[in-house]
Amino acid sequence: MNKATNRPVVALVVAAGSGVRLGAAVPKALVELGGMSLVRRSVLAMRSGGVGTVVVTVPDGQVTVFEAALTGIDDVVCTLGGPERQDSVRLGLQTLAELVPDDAVVLVHDAARPLVPAEVVRAVAAAVADGADVVIPVVPVHDSIRQVNGDGSAIVDRGTLRAIQTPQGARLGALLAAHQHVHRNRLVITDDASALEAVGCDVTLVPGHHDSLKITEKLDLALAQGILDGRQEGGRL
Repeated sequence: MNKATNRPVVALVVAAGSGVRLGAAVPKALVELGGMSLVRRSVLAMRSGGVGTVVVTVPDGQVTVFEAALTGIDDVVCTLGGPERQDSVRLGLQTLAELVPDDAVVLVHDAARPLVPAEVVRAVAAAVADGADVVIPVVPVHDSIRQVNGDGSAIVDRGTLRAIQTPQGARLGALLAAHQHVHRNRLVITDDASALEAVGCDVTLVPGHHDSLKITEKLDLALAQGILDGRQEGGRL
């Protein structure tokens, strides 16, 4: 519960991905990192940041398997996702809307980012509670970037660029309405902030963290294991 607004802070963990690029024999969110599934680590990361109710969107036919992977964690609901991420988010938000008030602070998080620090989760929730329309954690881009233009290309000033992470936060009712608008109008978006931007809302940025890398390929899993090993050596999980 967020004391400043007396409204709950809840989360939607998007875990309906197939994991094809990871080369896994199970859905990506069930792949283990340090002996624990990505989805379980992600749900626990939300809890560490002060989140209450969590809805997890899962692939078709996998509800029972995911429920087993989340055994022992209370106030978690697994529900079917959709063919695309934005479909899964819309469906998950609809489930949340049956459980908590429209003005609850909702954080939408990808299960593929299992090592997001608790302080990032809290920062996103706090910014929404303070009145931001939609909040996203970001980190500076370290690589040099070139933009391709026809047959040529041009360097882009990386000082103005930020890489987007999750969780992304907003008020539940506003975010659900935005995703329904996107669905009705067949708009294609890549994150939740874009859904709210499509209906005229402003985006607020807060600092993210490089621990919160997205696990897409086997190399990402190895990097995440290195981060986890460093945390354990330092006494953090």
